[in-house]
Amino acid sequence: MTNAMSRRTVMRSLAGAGAGAGAGALGLTACDPTGASDLDGTGALPPSGQPTTPPVGTPTAAPTAAPGTPSATAAPTATGAPAARRFGAEWENHLRTVMSWPSSENIWGEQLAEVRRDVAGLAQAIAAREPVVLMARPDQKDAAQKACGAAVEVVPVTVDDLWARDTVPVFVEEGGKVKGVDFNFNGWGRKQQHANDAKVARAVLSKYGVERIETRLVAEGGSFETDGEGTLLVTESSIVNANRNPGMSRDQVEAELKKALGVTKVIWLAGVKGKDITDAHVDCLVRFVAPGVVVLDKAFPGTPADVWSRSADQARSVLKNATDARGRKLEVVELQQPDPDRITGRGDAFVSSYMNFYIGTKGVYLPRFGDQKADEHAQQVMKKYFPTREIVPVKIDGIAGGGGGIHCATHDIPAIG
Repeated sequence: MTNAMSRRTVMRSLAGAGAGAGAGALGLTACDPTGASDLDGTGALPPSGQPTTPPVGTPTAAPTAAPGTPSATAAPTATGAPAARRFGAEWENHLRTVMSWPSSENIWGEQLAEVRRDVAGLAQAIAAREPVVLMARPDQKDAAQKACGAAVEVVPVTVDDLWARDTVPVFVEEGGKVKGVDFNFNGWGRKQQHANDAKVARAVLSKYGVERIETRLVAEGGSFETDGEGTLLVTESSIVNANRNPGMSRDQVEAELKKALGVTKVIWLAGVKGKDITDAHVDCLVRFVAPGVVVLDKAFPGTPADVWSRSADQARSVLKNATDARGRKLEVVELQQPDPDRITGRGDAFVSSYMNFYIGTKGVYLPRFGDQKADEHAQQVMKKYFPTREIVPVKIDGIAGGGGGIHCATHDIPAIG
């Protein structure tokens, strides 16, 4: 691997590598915001609010009812958004899943082929159960289509890397419509140049004719976890940070989050600053599996304590005393990591947490690390909370070796109605 930046290793500045190369990495990858690229590969955005192509796929029936419904039209900016705006839970019905094709050897080096196989395999698994759109550079579109197969729609767009969770807008419901909050992606606090990925949010909104909600906050989709009922989990390290929101206090950030996303209760976890490229996104630490129920990462027994296990300890202490937006005490279910001696993946950057799973409309996709006992236990936990969905283990050693996971590589667009 060359010019790589990892979640679990010392970060290096790659500012001189050039935006065209998309130098740097979330895990092995990452970015920086300037302008907005299109989804047809031409380099020009269509007029605001005008889709460039018809919507892909149609909504399918959700296994569980979506909590809450939008009831009023709101202003297009974050400031003064009414309570009707709602950030839905991932387990609600999806219109489609959006992914991105890793493009650069400058980011992944010799691991690029393995990572592409992982992305293609994940796209295929999800596409068997709901529509998937994968963005790929125009000159890589045909190769990506061949790798992913006909069930995945590959669209030409100049992307830098695979981390769609962070580059695609965060979608909310308002006035019976889906709208997208553009969180001004800046390469995880300007740790990595990704000038093309910085344009993805506007491009996706333009393609599908989705209204853009502006906010002054800089953040990424992996920073946020919601129950769909007004509760937001977030790590302070990933957003109350001078590399994203200089001069803003936690109270100011919280107020803006409530306006932009329509949430009413923010539960703050400390996180970890400066030890990985994301500054410890919440989606590798703790996730909702139902209203009032969270699963929390737990280190494998005997593993030496480190900043990550201490972060989980701190999160546990907060969550066990927390109530959600509806006043319920949270049930905290710990999900232990696999035995590091039994996993098939390797490397200092390797993320062996089960937390970075993705909840699809008909399936739940979680990593298969190679520790059969731990893998099967994680699948059983997911089945308990998602009994009507298929539990789909996916081998992602390449992606995990770059410090990411399944959730990092996917982004859901919700369906309304």
